Amino acid sequence: MKTLKDLFLDEVADIYDAEHRLLKALPKMAKAATGKKLPKALLAHLKQTEGHVLKLEYVFQCFDQPAKRTTCQATVGLLTEGDELALEYKGSPALNAALIAAAQKVEHHEIATYGCLREWADLLGNHEAAGRLQAILDEEKAANETLTELAKDAANNEALDQQVAKASIKVMGKSQAASRRAIQPAKATRKRARVSAM
Repeated sequence: MKTLKDLFLDEVADIYDAEHRLLKALPKMAKAATGKKLPKALLAHLKQTEGHVLKLEYVFQCFDQPAKRTTCQATVGLLTEGDELALEYKGSPALNAALIAAAQKVEHHEIATYGCLREWADLLGNHEAAGRLQAILDEEKAANETLTELAKDAANNEALDQQVAKASIKVMGKSQAASRRAIQPAKATRKRARVSAM
């Protein structure tokens, strides 16, 4: 019969795989991002992710288990979606907003996972492992907050400003066309009036 310890170790193997995948994904996301702040934030989280891998290896040791990876299907899906967004929005002012959204989906998955793992480690009486997992959880929450701030401070407004600018151009184009249509009958009327006067 499967136990809480089995579940715990299965989930540690799952998130261990996720962190390894992020080591490859974060540099690509940083390269795709524009400006200075978002790439810098993504690369800073890359350094933290390297530390997360080491902390998870320690967690395995706390349970006298070798570190192992089990494919994290959730992270595979989220990173695939992030790659698709980066490609679809390349060159768009909405690119950074799309990248932040993709990164935050991964962060939220990690926050949920580490919250459960920390709780289970405590229940299993392994407070050293729980401490390492809490440290990772704190860093994931901080990374998510940083992404939220970047979205609010710049990325979302950059995407919106471009949309507003396009909408204004479209409205102006319609207004100018309407003005031309209004002017043309007036010119025709003046022309007819000149012809009648002759």
